[in-house]
Amino acid sequence: MERTAVNPWAWSVALGYNQGEIVSGHSRTLYCAGQTAMSKDGEPQHAGDMAAQLALCLDNLEAVLGEGGMSLANLVRLNVYTTDVDLLMREYGVLASRLGAAGVAPASTMLGVSRLAIPALLVELEGTAVA
Repeated sequence: MERTAVNPWAWSVALGYNQGEIVSGHSRTLYCAGQTAMSKDGEPQHAGDMAAQLALCLDNLEAVLGEGGMSLANLVRLNVYTTDVDLLMREYGVLASRLGAAGVAPASTMLGVSRLAIPALLVELEGTAVA
């Protein structure tokens, strides 16, 4: 797989994402459902703790990717949904550091929403990966 970043402006790269990505030579695409701070038993975790919820969202996203034979390095698109944009921005380093360690800056969108499926959840990550 070959990835080519598309950035008509440099500011987004400093925030850890590309404006777009051209992907060629790939053979598989994995569309991941939104991953939240849920335990393996389907119970919400870390009520009120954005950093901990974000870390568990990433763990769960990595588990789905791993089951599909991929990793965070294969992400080309990441949608972030949160009930508190300001709080998420304060804890954004949790996400940025994990993506940076994977050497990836997927095209991203962050949306503030009134609530997620389970009221205790603060953030949800939805990804698309290619291999």
